[in-house]
Amino acid sequence: MPLAQSSRPRSVLGLRQPSSAGMEEIGQMTTRFRYRFVGLALSALMVVAACSSSSQSPGSSSAGSSSPGSSSQAAVGEPVTLHALFMKQAGYSDADVAAMTDAFMAANPNIKVESEFVAYEALHDKIVTDQVGGSGIYDTVLMDTIWPAEFAHAGIAQDLTSKIPSDFTTGVFESALAGGEYQGKFYGVPWLNDTEFLYYNKDMLAKAGFSNPPTTWDELMTQAQALKDKGIVKYPFVGQWAQSELAVCDWTTIAAGTGGATFFDAQGNPVFNQGGPLAALELMVKMMNQGIANPASLGYGSDDVRNVLIAGQAAFGLDWTYVYAAANDPAQSKVVGQIGIAAAPGGGTNGGMSMAITRSSKLPDQALAYDLFLASQAQQEKYTDNALPEWKASFDNQDLTKKAPELWGASKVAFGTMVSRPMVPYYTSLSNALQVAIQKALTGEQTPKAALDAVAAQVPTLQNQ
Repeated sequence: MPLAQSSRPRSVLGLRQPSSAGMEEIGQMTTRFRYRFVGLALSALMVVAACSSSSQSPGSSSAGSSSPGSSSQAAVGEPVTLHALFMKQAGYSDADVAAMTDAFMAANPNIKVESEFVAYEALHDKIVTDQVGGSGIYDTVLMDTIWPAEFAHAGIAQDLTSKIPSDFTTGVFESALAGGEYQGKFYGVPWLNDTEFLYYNKDMLAKAGFSNPPTTWDELMTQAQALKDKGIVKYPFVGQWAQSELAVCDWTTIAAGTGGATFFDAQGNPVFNQGGPLAALELMVKMMNQGIANPASLGYGSDDVRNVLIAGQAAFGLDWTYVYAAANDPAQSKVVGQIGIAAAPGGGTNGGMSMAITRSSKLPDQALAYDLFLASQAQQEKYTDNALPEWKASFDNQDLTKKAPELWGASKVAFGTMVSRPMVPYYTSLSNALQVAIQKALTGEQTPKAALDAVAAQVPTLQNQ
C-alpha cells in the first residue's frame, strides 16, 4: 500500500484496497455475470502458443524476438505501441508510473507505451471483457494477487515461468513472487508488494503499563482488555469488517496467527471451516461480544480504520502500508509520533499485485521488457514515497531505510511472513460467499462454525459457476 496520499481508496490486495462503497458496488454485480465473461474467454482466447526461453535482465528490451502469443511480432527497430492497464492510485501513484514509463521509453525509443488507469472496482471486469474473443487492446495489465488462478484457467494471462530472469526470482521476496503464481507457474511479473500490518498506539500502551506491542493474538486480547478496563479507550481494536474483500483480508491475517491460514487441503477440499480460519472468525466474534472491537467496524473499510487510528480513538488496528505516512502527517493525524507499526502476529494477508501479459498481445517481448523495467530494483528504489520495493537488498540500504526505519523494519519482517487467500479459479464467487458468512457471524445471525460450514457446502456449486 502507498506510504502517502492516504485519502485514496486502497485495494488488497492489494491488497491497494477499494473503499467500502466501491466493494458494495462490486457486490451488486452477480457472479454469473463475471464468470460468463470468463467462460467466453476460455472458449475464445488463444490457449496454444509457442514458448521461447530467453532470459532477460530487468529493464532490458527484447524487441524483435519470438514469444508466446506472437502472431505478428514487430521486426527489430520497428516502432511499436504497447497498451498497459493499471489500477488508478494503486501503490505507485499515477505520476510515479508515468515517470517510470518515460524512463523506459527513453531507453527504448522504438517502443511507445500508452498507459490507462481505472479504479480497482473496474479493473477485473475491464481486463476480462477486453480479452473476450482474443483480440483485446491491452498488452499488459495489473493483476491482483487473487486473480492468477482465474486468469490462468481462462487463458487471459500468459505463462511467464521461463521468461522471468533468475536474478529477479532470487532477488525479490518470495511473497512478491507468490502474487503472480499459480500451481508452480508464474503468470505475472511481481510489481507491488504489500500486506496488512498491526498498527498500535504507543501512548495508550504505555499508560496501561505495556512497553511493547503484542506478538500474538492472545497477547493482543490481554492488552486490549487492560486498556478497556482502565478506561484508556472504549474500543481498543478497529477492523475493516464491512461486507467486502477487506473483511476476508482481516480474517486471513488473523487466521495466520490463530492456527494457520489453510483454506483447502491437498485434494482441494475446503478446510476453512476448521483450524486457523475457524479460530480467527471465533476471535473476531469474541472481540465484538466483549466490546474489544469497535461495533462500527461492521461498516468500516481501510480508510475508516486509518481515520480512527489517526484520530487517537483506537489502540490497535489492521491496515495497509499507506497508513503509516498518514499517522505521521500533522495535516491529517492527531497522534503524530504515537502510532507504531509491527508485522501482524503470524503473518499478514498478501496484498501484492503483478503485471500480467495478456494472451492477445502481439508484442509480448516488449511488454515483458516494460514490466521488468517497472519492477526493477533501480526503478523501485526511486519511488519509495508511495510503496516499498519488493527487492530484499533494498531493505539493507541505509540510504533508503533511514527515512522511516520503523516502517522498513516492520516491512522486512512482514514481507517475509505474508500469507495468501485461497488460490482457486473461482475466487470471486468464493470470496463473495465468505464475505456474507463473516458478516453473519459478526452480527450473531449464525455461529462462526455454521457460517463457514454453509460456505464449504457451497464449494461444488461455486466451482461450476
